[in-house]
Amino acid sequence: MDLYTVNELVKGTICQDCGTSQDFIHAFASDLMSDVLRFNMERTILITGLSTVQTLRTAEMSNIECIIFARGKKVTDEMISLAAENNISLITTPLTLFEVSGRLYGNGIKPIF
Repeated sequence: MDLYTVNELVKGTICQDCGTSQDFIHAFASDLMSDVLRFNMERTILITGLSTVQTLRTAEMSNIECIIFARGKKVTDEMISLAAENNISLITTPLTLFEVSGRLYGNGIKPIF
């Protein structure tokens, strides 16, 4: 699934588009970044409510190319700049982690495990 389809499904706003034609296969929802570091995250969307620079650093280390910030969390200019440097797309949505996960799962995105 491409970034624009993901964005439509979660009623989101794209804050940073890394310009990749990446097709996402998996999603992982967590506010605990140590859990994110435990799994292979190729072609994976991270869904979180943790809107910090540390989230971007974790995504960078895990090769995540898309983060969805749930519950209306705001993205700072610093986060957008860091995402651009690391080719990470950012989406914000007013939906909860549960709603985002359900919408993506219902449309073919698979869980990590």
